[in-house]
Amino acid sequence: MLSRVLVTGAAGLIGRAVLARCAAEDVPVTALVLEDPGDLKADRVVVGDAGDPEVVRRALEGVEAVIHLAAIPSPNDNPPQEVYLNNTGATFAVLDEAGRAGVRRAVIASSLSVLGMPFSPHGLEPAYLPVDEAHPLLAADPYALSKEADESTARMIHRLYGMSVVALRFPFVGGPEDRLPERAADFAAEPARGAVDLWAYLDSRDAATACWLGVTRPIDGSHVLFVAAPDTIVPLPTEELVRHFLPRSPLRAALPGRAVPIDVTKARRVLGFEAEHLHRL
Repeated sequence: MLSRVLVTGAAGLIGRAVLARCAAEDVPVTALVLEDPGDLKADRVVVGDAGDPEVVRRALEGVEAVIHLAAIPSPNDNPPQEVYLNNTGATFAVLDEAGRAGVRRAVIASSLSVLGMPFSPHGLEPAYLPVDEAHPLLAADPYALSKEADESTARMIHRLYGMSVVALRFPFVGGPEDRLPERAADFAAEPARGAVDLWAYLDSRDAATACWLGVTRPIDGSHVLFVAAPDTIVPLPTEELVRHFLPRSPLRAALPGRAVPIDVTKARRVLGFEAEHLHRL
């Protein structure tokens, strides 16, 4: 049993789900947030910037594992330099300070966007489908680049401190009454809009489970893992979607029914992760 977990970005969608999971596991949590909303399920709240080493050191008191979720979530609403420097600076500060403090386990939030497609101005298509962790990274925006740098930081931290770090490549995350219904309706009306995200999704409760497994599963090393629901969020056969909207992406494996065009077998092998909460269309 973990003695205490630090969750950065704890007031966000995934952060709150992680707090609920830790509470269910009866594990104390320190929440690191820019502003305290006053309703977090954490027995200790530290207010400050996850990119400030002094703040992070204070938040790490008594912590055995770290789940780092704090980030600017897209390149659309902030200056490019701010997006990149904020995200990479926070990941470095959190992992480096955790390593110095002797923390042995950490999870960081990466993203499907690391492939480069969701925010690319150039209309990228996958080199192949289903995509996997070996797929080329083709960042053309500061958010995708920040996630690529974060994954490299995780590998460096493992080499430097011996800390085991799992970088979870999340797709679009939501709940059954929060974000997912609207997303499903939008993509059902215009399936082409979902192509850059591979029509993928993950319930926030499953995202929390992946984070929990990342800091509790008996593993060693630095791992990058795609996590996603096994089906897409649109009521159309996946191979039909691919033919129409990703015609230059060759299929390396069959995608029967609504199978998500993301290979999640590595997450199953490394973490034993299986998404349980599927969105009903």
